[in-house]
Amino acid sequence: MNPNDPSAADRARAIRDALPPGGLFAGQSWRISPTPFALGADLAEELETLGRVLYQFYRAVNLLYRRSCDGKAPAWIAELLDQGKPADLIALQRHPGFKNELPRVIRPDVLLTDGGFAISELDSVPGGIGLTQWLGQTYEKSGIGDRGPRDAGGDGAPVLDPNTRIIGGATGMKDGFASLFGDAANVHIVVSEESASYRPEMEWLAGELGRPRFEVRGPEFTGFAPGDAVYRFFELFDLTNVPSSRRVFEMALDKQIRLTPPPKPIFEEKLLFALLWNRNLRPYWRQELGEAFFVRLLKVVPQTWMIDPAPLPPQAAYPGLDLTDWAQLKSLSQRERELILKVSGYSEDAWGARGVYLGSDLSTADWSVAVDKALAAFPRSPYVLQRFHRPRVVEASYFDFTTGQVVPMPGRVRLCPYYFVAGDGDAARPKLGGVLATIVPSDKKIVHGMKDAVLAPCSV
Repeated sequence: MNPNDPSAADRARAIRDALPPGGLFAGQSWRISPTPFALGADLAEELETLGRVLYQFYRAVNLLYRRSCDGKAPAWIAELLDQGKPADLIALQRHPGFKNELPRVIRPDVLLTDGGFAISELDSVPGGIGLTQWLGQTYEKSGIGDRGPRDAGGDGAPVLDPNTRIIGGATGMKDGFASLFGDAANVHIVVSEESASYRPEMEWLAGELGRPRFEVRGPEFTGFAPGDAVYRFFELFDLTNVPSSRRVFEMALDKQIRLTPPPKPIFEEKLLFALLWNRNLRPYWRQELGEAFFVRLLKVVPQTWMIDPAPLPPQAAYPGLDLTDWAQLKSLSQRERELILKVSGYSEDAWGARGVYLGSDLSTADWSVAVDKALAAFPRSPYVLQRFHRPRVVEASYFDFTTGQVVPMPGRVRLCPYYFVAGDGDAARPKLGGVLATIVPSDKKIVHGMKDAVLAPCSV
């Protein structure tokens, strides 16, 4: 082991001791790894270029919706995307003032599988921006620098290899976030009560970026001025609990402030992947994405279906499932239920691990209840069905502060790359700011943040 390299214990304690006094997540904790999570060069390069593909997908979704509203594409597309939304939110989404506005933060959930990786969903209002920035700079300051794991040292921790680096480095996330707002005089990060658990990380990030230009605001704040910018850290289903949202949207329409993400619920819908897989829309996707991007997305996005209870003709079946009625999902064997049911969007259950049902992990009775719930919810909160690509087992470790030992932890990992889109129109470019790894014990079926999880920045 390099004698100049801090021990695993020193690194882990330095990381823990660097936590802000108020923490980064309200009431949440995680296991600390002495090293970042290492990615191979090929995977890192693929993630680096993935942002362009996803941004072009958002552009194509936006155009498809507009064409559907204008009668230039099938009407059912806009009808489906507007389903369950209040009229005033639909009007905002269709307003000419937001015509070309897209989310400026794109975060896919990437699962590492035996066959490569799978993108289970996209998030345009993601948590973890402050956390991932803190992890990147803290791991560097704790003695890791631009280094990552190589092989086991004498204390059981990986030796640090000088030929690797943390993706995004010490400033990638905060530089990317700051780039969203151009030369705005003040940047107001408006956090709802629903998102309050993420408020500490955004408070910390605002301090790093520099107060008073960057400030975190509560849902009642209305002191926005022309020339300011607003980062909307609240979901659109929650507008009644954000009294300032009306003023924010009005000022954004009048071009008095810069707002991201825009009030367009189409970008908070998981059913976008069902549209991607809809065979009727393949000519459109090929034209707007280009053949290479379209094929690349189909390779990494699991097959996805919309749970629409409308009956099929008796000779028809859902593609890839050989089912003629969604109720037949209930009769599938547990082996056949490698499927995920989840709320598409515009619901308090549409984020985190809420409203997610893994068929192979449920009894027949519980799976049947979930299917019935999804069918009944269609008019107000549609569900999607998605093939479940089980994450492969990876080798990870964490430091146990009680025993003073590095503990090996075979786990399953979700990678969250954060892409920040700076510039406007044809000059807009997504840039990778950093990648957060969430590693849960291998007996967990669904990967999400929990106290038993390891959270770490990724290195290459």
